[in-house]
Amino acid sequence: MLNSQGFDLWAEGYDKSVQQSDEDHSYPFAGYRQVLNTIYQKIRTHAGKSVLDVGFGTGILAQKLYQDGYRITGLDFSDQMLAIAKEKMPDASLYRHDFSAGYPDFLQAEAFDFIVCTYAIHHLEDPQKLRLINALFSHLSAGGLLLIGDVAFESAAEQDACRSRYEDEWDEDEFYMVKEVLQPSLPHMTFEKISFCAGVFTIGKP
Repeated sequence: MLNSQGFDLWAEGYDKSVQQSDEDHSYPFAGYRQVLNTIYQKIRTHAGKSVLDVGFGTGILAQKLYQDGYRITGLDFSDQMLAIAKEKMPDASLYRHDFSAGYPDFLQAEAFDFIVCTYAIHHLEDPQKLRLINALFSHLSAGGLLLIGDVAFESAAEQDACRSRYEDEWDEDEFYMVKEVLQPSLPHMTFEKISFCAGVFTIGKP
């Protein structure tokens, strides 16, 4: 459950359109703050200090973890986002990289306690998602967690219902994670439903 601390956590830099959708409990950002808070709490209650944030965007989650003393490595394809993030997190290792091209060669030797991706992976179609997820998993430290929070559904039927309900707003250029579709390829993945159109996927490494 999103507590008051979590609510305050995401208050700064909270995009107005995202905020409106979340507060109205409407597609596509219903549950946004709770998704971030859920991932934050999973990291804070799990052992480890190194975090890779894939597609960090405005850096809301990465910055909070940075302030908490985590070692942050970040990937984003926006020069503007990189510039803003570097001001917020001067000691973080931040790189320009388009994750649609896969895992970056320059981080091949690295392993992380946590790898997070929030509201970004929906830009990839399912085959690309699976390749990226498997690549990220291979760079988790033993006992680490891969955490993906996004617009997501438990079943294709749930996604179809949401598409019908929000037909005028539906973005056909985005490809959302559906648990029942991806689970056969990712049998150890768990899904925590946050709202009717959002959830958190977790894959742990033994």
